[in-house]
Amino acid sequence: MRRATEIRAAGDWSAGLEVDRVVLDAGDRHRRRMVFTGEAGTTFLLDLPHATVLRDGDGLLLDDGGIVRVAGLAEPLVEISAATPVQLVRLAWHLGNRHTDVQIAAGKLRIRRDHVLEDMVTRLGASAVPVVAPFSPEPGSPPHHDDRHPGGRHGA
Repeated sequence: MRRATEIRAAGDWSAGLEVDRVVLDAGDRHRRRMVFTGEAGTTFLLDLPHATVLRDGDGLLLDDGGIVRVAGLAEPLVEISAATPVQLVRLAWHLGNRHTDVQIAAGKLRIRRDHVLEDMVTRLGASAVPVVAPFSPEPGSPPHHDDRHPGGRHGA
């Protein structure tokens, strides 16, 4: 079986090397090791050293030099607009406080469809418009490591 062990960022690889394409939702684009079959039938093992977020347009470098393009699957989302930048930041804070995946897109926020969150943002004065588009949420922050204290905890 072919293996993909490297990612080439969108725009950093030649389209002439593309041998296939995989279309993945946001959840399936966060992987370390998994078998995929592309639209043209290329089966390969994604075998990365650590879990990585694959972005729309990234290329997965196969061991024979071919590249499989990653495409984001269109998902049901809601696009949130605010009247002012301060209001948009306030909305982002409320969504983050609820541990919601959020994509920042051209001065707007995108989240997965959720009637409770949609109601919340409209009650906070924003507009919430349903859209269908690939979802690329902001990556979560990496785990905090503090070498000054055992286990990374202060006062431990």
